[in-house]
Amino acid sequence: MGSDKHSARFLNKLKMERVRTMLTHTYPYPHEHSRHAMIAVIMGCLFFISSDNMHTLVEKLDNNFKWWSMYACLLGFFYFFSSPFLGKTIQPSYSTFSRWHVAWILIAALYHLPSFQSMGLDLRMNLSLFLTIYTSSVVFLFVFHIVFIGFWYLGLVSRVARRRPEILTILQNCVVLSIACCIFYSHCGNRAFLRQTPLERRRSSNSTWLTKLIQIDEFKDQVCSSWFAPVGSASDYPLLSKWVIYGELACNGSCPVTSDEISPIYSLWATFIGLYIANYVVERSTGWALAHPVSVNNYEKMKKQQMKPDFLDMVPWYSGTSADLFKTVFDLLVSVTVFLGRFDMRMMQAAMTKTCDGDERKELLYDHFTEKDDFWFDFMADTGDGGNSSYSVAKLLAQPFLNVPLDDDIISLQRGNVLLIGGDLAYPNPSAFTYEKRLFCPFEYALQPPQWYNNDSISVEKPELPEGVSDLKHYDGPQCFLIPGNHDWFDGLNTFMRYICHKSWLGGWLMPQKKSYFALQLPKGWWVFGLDLALHGDIDVYQFNFFSELVKEKVGKDDAVIIITHEPNWLLDWYWKDNTGKNMRHLICEFLKDRCKLRMAGDLHHYMRHSCTQSDGAAAHVQHLLVNGCGGAFLHPTHVFSNFSKFYGASYESKSAYPSFKDSSRIALGNILKFRKKNWQFDIIGGIIYFVLVFSLFPQCKLGHILRGDSFSGHLGSFLGTVWSAFVYITEKSYVSFTGVVMLLITAVMFVPSKISRKRRMLIGVLHVTAHLTAALILMLLLELGIETCIQHKLLATSGYHTLYQWYKSVENEHFPDPTGLRVRIEQWTFGFYPACLKYLMSAFDIPEVMAVTRTNICREGMESLSRSGAAIYYASVFLYFWVFSTPVVSLVFGSYLYICINWLHIHFDEAFSSLRIANYKSFTRFHIKPDGDLEVFTLGVDKVPKEWKLDKDWDSEPRSTVKMSHHRRFPSKWCATSLQQDPINTVKVVDHFVISRSDKEVGGS
Repeated sequence: MGSDKHSARFLNKLKMERVRTMLTHTYPYPHEHSRHAMIAVIMGCLFFISSDNMHTLVEKLDNNFKWWSMYACLLGFFYFFSSPFLGKTIQPSYSTFSRWHVAWILIAALYHLPSFQSMGLDLRMNLSLFLTIYTSSVVFLFVFHIVFIGFWYLGLVSRVARRRPEILTILQNCVVLSIACCIFYSHCGNRAFLRQTPLERRRSSNSTWLTKLIQIDEFKDQVCSSWFAPVGSASDYPLLSKWVIYGELACNGSCPVTSDEISPIYSLWATFIGLYIANYVVERSTGWALAHPVSVNNYEKMKKQQMKPDFLDMVPWYSGTSADLFKTVFDLLVSVTVFLGRFDMRMMQAAMTKTCDGDERKELLYDHFTEKDDFWFDFMADTGDGGNSSYSVAKLLAQPFLNVPLDDDIISLQRGNVLLIGGDLAYPNPSAFTYEKRLFCPFEYALQPPQWYNNDSISVEKPELPEGVSDLKHYDGPQCFLIPGNHDWFDGLNTFMRYICHKSWLGGWLMPQKKSYFALQLPKGWWVFGLDLALHGDIDVYQFNFFSELVKEKVGKDDAVIIITHEPNWLLDWYWKDNTGKNMRHLICEFLKDRCKLRMAGDLHHYMRHSCTQSDGAAAHVQHLLVNGCGGAFLHPTHVFSNFSKFYGASYESKSAYPSFKDSSRIALGNILKFRKKNWQFDIIGGIIYFVLVFSLFPQCKLGHILRGDSFSGHLGSFLGTVWSAFVYITEKSYVSFTGVVMLLITAVMFVPSKISRKRRMLIGVLHVTAHLTAALILMLLLELGIETCIQHKLLATSGYHTLYQWYKSVENEHFPDPTGLRVRIEQWTFGFYPACLKYLMSAFDIPEVMAVTRTNICREGMESLSRSGAAIYYASVFLYFWVFSTPVVSLVFGSYLYICINWLHIHFDEAFSSLRIANYKSFTRFHIKPDGDLEVFTLGVDKVPKEWKLDKDWDSEPRSTVKMSHHRRFPSKWCATSLQQDPINTVKVVDHFVISRSDKEVGGS
C-alpha cells in the first residue's frame, strides 16, 4: 500500500498533460514518428562528426584542380536545382520528388569521386548496407501491414484501425531506419565486443566522464561498446540462434575463432522494427493516436491553425503541368476561331432585352442614385488572381471608412455606395471553380452576404432586396456593377452570365445588373457608361444604338460622362500600333463630344493617369485617361508606356504612375534572379527542351584532347572548339536534335511580339535560340567531361553494371558473419528473388556506373551494339543528371531574355511580369461627387500585400445578433494580417489625387 501511495503522489506531481503533449504532436500519425527519428539521426550524426578532426579531413583532399572543380560544379548545380524548394514546400508532389531525386543522384555521383576513402569515409559500404536494410525493411513492413489488415477483416483488431497506412509513409520510415543503421555502422562498425568481467568493469568505471570527453576517440568507443552494445549472444536466445546476423569479433590479444554475439546493426534494426510494429498495433487497435484528447493549449493552437483563409496562390502562367492553362488556351482558340464574328452573346442579350412596350432601358439604365446627396463610388479591375492580393483590395473596399494621410493631414474616405469592376474577374479562365475561389471567396471574407442568401440559388427576379426594402432607392447598402473582360469571354461569357447576371450578391455587395453592359445615372449630372468590348475590342451595334439614344435623350449638355471599358485602347493601340474601337470613338467624338470627362479601364495591371494638355479642337474629347488594373492580378510594368502622348488628336501627359517608372524598371530585374523560384514548374518544359537539343550528341567519345591541354587557355580553346564541332554535327548529321532546334527557332520567332518588324523578330529569335543551344551544348560537354575524367582515373566503368553489388558480396561475410546460413535460406525461400532484388536495386542506384559502362560499350562497339532497352536505360540515366544541370540554366537564360526585352526593347511586357507573379502594388480608385458637382478622385494603394492572415479579433467579438446586414458592421472583414503593421488598413496610402470639374470645358480640366 505504501508503495502504491508513493507512486500515486509521484504521478500527481508530474504534469501528465505536458508529458502527453510532448509525446503526441498535433501532426497526424505516422509522419511524426519519422520526424522525431530523423531529428535523432541528425543529432547523432552531428555528434559523431564533431568527434573527428575536420581540418585533417580537408587536408587529405587531393590537391588537384579538376577534382575541386568537379566537386564545385556538382554541388553548385545541385544547389541551384534545389534552391526553389529550400525553406518552404511549394508543392508536396514535385518538391518531395526533387528532394529524393537530388539526394539519390548526388550521393551516387559523390561516392565515385576520389578522396572519400582518404577522409575515412567508405561510402560503398554505407550505400550497399543502406539498400540492403531498406529492401529488408520494406518487405518486412509490407508483410506486417498485409497481415494486420487481414486481422482487421477477420474482426480480430478494433474497427478504429480501418484507416490504412500510406505507402509513402512506410517507405519514409524505412528510409529513416536504414539511415540510422548506416550512421551507426559508420562510427561503430559491426563489432561484437566480448563481455567484460566484473573486475574489468570496476577498472573501466574508474575513468571519469571528463576524461572520456577529453579523449574523444576513447569516449566514442565507449559509447559504441556500452550504450549501443549488442543485446547479447545467440546462446542467451537459443530460439533466435538461426534467425540473426552475427557481429565482427573485436578484442585485444587472443580471440576465439568465431563469436556468437548478435550483430549490433541487426539489434538496432530489430529494435526499430519492433518499436514501429508495437506503436502501430497499439495506436490502430485502441484508437489512441486517432482520437486521444489534447491539451487546452494544443486545442487553441489547432483552432488558430485551422482559422486561416483558404486562399489560392497566384496563377502559375509558366507552368508546364497546369490543366487550367491548357483549358485557357483551348477556350481561347475556340472563342477566336469558332465564335468570333459568328456568335456574340451581346446580340442575344439585346434580343432578350426588348420588353413588351419596346423600352429596353429598364434592364440597362439604373437611375436610382440621382437623389443621393453625398455620393461615393469605387472602381477596380482585374481581380480574382491571388487570394492574398484580391482579399487585400476587397477588405479596403469593404471598410465603412478609411483614414489615409494626405498633405500632412489625415482624411477619412467613406465606403463607396457603388463598386464598379472593370472586367477579368477570375484567372486564368472563367469557370465555376475560378469564380467561386478566386472572386467570390475573397469578397465574401471581406464583406459577408446576407445570412438568408443562398449562394447556390439563381436569381430569377433581380434585384433580390432584403426584407423591408421596397426598391433600390431605399436600399442603403453598397451595390456592385461589373463589365466582362477578355478572360471572362474565353467561354463565350457563359460563366459571367451565370455568376454575375443571374446571382444577386458578390459578398455583401448587391448586384442589380442583368446584362453585361449598363448605364448609371449619378447625382449632380454625372453618368457612368459600362461598355462590353468582348474579344473584338469594340462595342457592337446594339450597344452603340442604346448608348447613342441615351446620350441624345437623357444626357444633358452640361452633364459629365465616365466611360468604363476593360481594355485601355489608348495605351494598347499606341503600343501595338493599332487602331481599335471605331464604334466607341464615334460614340465619344460625335455624340458625347466634350462631355466625356474620364475614361477608365483595367486589363493592364498597374495604375497610370494621363491628362490632356493640348487639343487640336476647342475642347478635348476626353480630359483624363485612367488605367487601374491593380485589383488582385499580377503586376504589369509602367515604364513601357512612359512615352505615350497622343489620343483622339489631343496631347496627354503622364500625371501619375504606380509603381513609378524607376521602380517598374527595377522590378524587371527579378526575371534574372527569381524566374525559376517563381516558376519552378517551368522545369517540365525547359528540361525536356534542352535534352532534345543535345539528344543526338550523347555520348561524346573523343574528349581526350580537352583534358590533355597544358594551360587553362588551352583547355578552354579545346572546349570551345568541341562546342562548335557539336553544333556542326547537329546541323549536318543529327535528326532529333536538328528538329528540336528548328522547332525551337520557329517558336522563339513567333514568341516575339508582332509590333516590331519581321527582320528584328527573326534576329531576336535567332539570338534567343543561340543562347539556349550554346548553354545546352556546354552542359552536355561538362557532363561528358566529368564521366570521361572518372573513367580515365578508373573511378567508373571498371567491372560492369553490378560493381557495387559485387563489392558488397565480397565483404559481406567478413563484416556480417552468417555461420547459420540465414542468407542462404532467405534466398531459397524467395526463389532467388531477394538477392536479385538487391543486385538490380544497387545497379539502379548506381546511375553513374550505368552511364559509364554503357558509354564505354558504345564508344568501343558503336550505338548499334545496344538493344532498345539498353538504349532507353542509357538515355534515361543521362537525362536524370542532365535534368539537374539544365533546369536552373534554362530558367536563367529565359529570365535574362525577358529582362533584356522588357527594359531595353520594351517588348514582352505581359510575359516578363506574369513570370514574376507579383502580388504587391495593389490599388483601387475612390470617387466623391462633391456638393458643387465636381468629382474628387483618390487612388489608394498598398505597396506590400500580406501573405499570412489570422482571425480578426474585433470581427469575431462584434455581436452579430443585432446586425442584419454585414455593411452595418464596424468591422466587416473576417481576416487581418498576422502582423497588424502590415495589414492593408494600416498601410494604405494615397497614390494619386485630383479633381474633375463637371462644367469645365477647358483643356485638361482641373
